Amino acid sequence: MKNVKIAPSILSADFSKMGEEVRSLETCGADVVHCDVMDGVFVNNITFGIKMVEDIRKHTTLPLDCHLMIVHPEKYVERFAKAGADIITVHWEACQDNLKEVLELIKSTGVKCGAVINPDTPVDKIRDVITLCDMVLVMSVFPGFGGQKFIPSALDKLREIRAIIDASGKAIDLEIDGGVTAENVEEIKAAGANVIVAGSAVFKAEDRAATIAKLKA
Repeated sequence: MKNVKIAPSILSADFSKMGEEVRSLETCGADVVHCDVMDGVFVNNITFGIKMVEDIRKHTTLPLDCHLMIVHPEKYVERFAKAGADIITVHWEACQDNLKEVLELIKSTGVKCGAVINPDTPVDKIRDVITLCDMVLVMSVFPGFGGQKFIPSALDKLREIRAIIDASGKAIDLEIDGGVTAENVEEIKAAGANVIVAGSAVFKAEDRAATIAKLKA
């Protein structure tokens, strides 16, 4: 297992002081900033877009992991890359048969790419593109809102994808997003995840640094 990275989701941050919130993540030992971009169409919520990513970029040197929960992500890939994204992940459910082309488009901008699947989507839907990816993201809640409860079937998907990654010999990150807590993080890591998205668990903690250290340990 490669080193575990903690990627707090700014969906749970205080948007009125986002620069300060992002700087605090760096100070508290986070490895990545997870940016949940939602359009109100692909998911039943609206968060933020390109301008927020551009502004966050000014406040941190941490990698920006832009998780696009939007329809037609290919229309916006180049603009998110230009805004400062280090990795852009897109959903099979949004791209379907076009997923390979969208991943290749992301790579063509000089940014890392990743494929995402929802809790009710089988691994087989992305099996053929896993080795194209720099990261694969397994949703352990249905996307749209923070603070949801972890769906245990995600663990089986992590094991299945981890086996594919290990067999490929490639350095591909395996990310989990949704309902991660200090109580379940050990079994999540044991199942093969090495990038842990945590929103509420970090931002609602009294001691963010201690929480990030505990999730990583």
